[in-house]
Amino acid sequence: MNKLIASLFATALAGSASAFAGVAAPAPTAKDIAVVVDEVNYVETAQKGIVLSGYVDAGYSYNFTGTGAGNGFAGAGSTTKVGNDNTGRGDFNLNALKIGLEKPLSDENKLQAGFRADIMMGEDAGIIGGSNAAGTGSSDNIFLEQAYAQFRLPFGNGIDFNVGKFVTTLGYEVIERPANLNITYGNLFNTMIPLWHTGVLSSYKINDIVDIKGGIVNGSNADNGLGTTNLAGKTVDNASVIAGINITAPGGNANWSNNVIYSINGDSSSNSGALLAGSDNNPLVVYDTWGNWTPKFANDKLLLAFNFDLGFGDTPILAAGSNSETWWGAAVYAKYQFTDVFSLAGRADYVHNTDGAKFGAALPAPINNVDVWSWTLTAGFDIIENLTLRTEYRLDFGNDASVFSTPAQMAAVQVVYSF
Repeated sequence: MNKLIASLFATALAGSASAFAGVAAPAPTAKDIAVVVDEVNYVETAQKGIVLSGYVDAGYSYNFTGTGAGNGFAGAGSTTKVGNDNTGRGDFNLNALKIGLEKPLSDENKLQAGFRADIMMGEDAGIIGGSNAAGTGSSDNIFLEQAYAQFRLPFGNGIDFNVGKFVTTLGYEVIERPANLNITYGNLFNTMIPLWHTGVLSSYKINDIVDIKGGIVNGSNADNGLGTTNLAGKTVDNASVIAGINITAPGGNANWSNNVIYSINGDSSSNSGALLAGSDNNPLVVYDTWGNWTPKFANDKLLLAFNFDLGFGDTPILAAGSNSETWWGAAVYAKYQFTDVFSLAGRADYVHNTDGAKFGAALPAPINNVDVWSWTLTAGFDIIENLTLRTEYRLDFGNDASVFSTPAQMAAVQVVYSF
């Protein structure tokens, strides 16, 4: 706006000088008009403290097992195309272009406000964001990962509120692949937990060791989760309650997080919502716990972590009605930074489902348990500042032929530039 005022002032001054000298002012040219239009459209909108961040994630994946039913990785609804590549043996992937804008809250315990917005474009956007017109294998997909207003009420140590759309508090792995220890997502991330919510989330830091979270949301991976229809044809409220407590070691080198989501009438979304509530409207519950540890004796080169999930609810897999189902899974992680350039990370996970609905298994009576095992090894190379190259080998296998006709093997290469 200051720039516009200066330009108008200079133009008026020049016109006045020409009139005083008795000289006719020249007619404006097209270039002059364009400059004026540009000045009029100039609006200062930037606020102090807004941070831009993101990354570009691309690479190549190869499925040694082949295509078709049972040749993919854990489940027909697997969250990642790289982890469930049934479209071909080899595929170049534009996984994601991620852009984030944030005005974070400061450390001061005072009344203040900010925001966070994250947009993801690429193949991951089509998979994680659910149905998209471009299709799950297209890089033209766009997914609004987060968009929430944030404010702090200065009560006690300060209570923070996020209002809008935000990622879940459950799970050790996150939506952003570069932030995980491996390229592909693990099976707990794929099948056991929600990924994002729309609602209100509050958080409070009791001290440097303990902080708590709690909120109410539409459901798992649901923008409009209220007022869904159950098996009896009745409209029910499937709002969910989320809560968590996080404990940080005094030295800051260990962390333990416990989280739960309780959906009062089941959950009709993907992942944890692969199980729908039956006609009796039984609730769906998922408990998640994870932790990590960086031992002091390893000079910050070694990272160890674990994740465990337990859930239960009803699933309408039988013609006669709903059926109670339980699922659980465990994963362990390790990463060692050998040099400033080279690191090696491994993951082993196991998931169990009493009825197999999590993995799209064929379910003839009697219903059989479904078990899935997975091993992943990832090598990382930090060659240039902000640029990371990773390579990976993964093996999955299970006990149900409708999930795996043979053990599934794949390899992947990933190049990430972060900003």
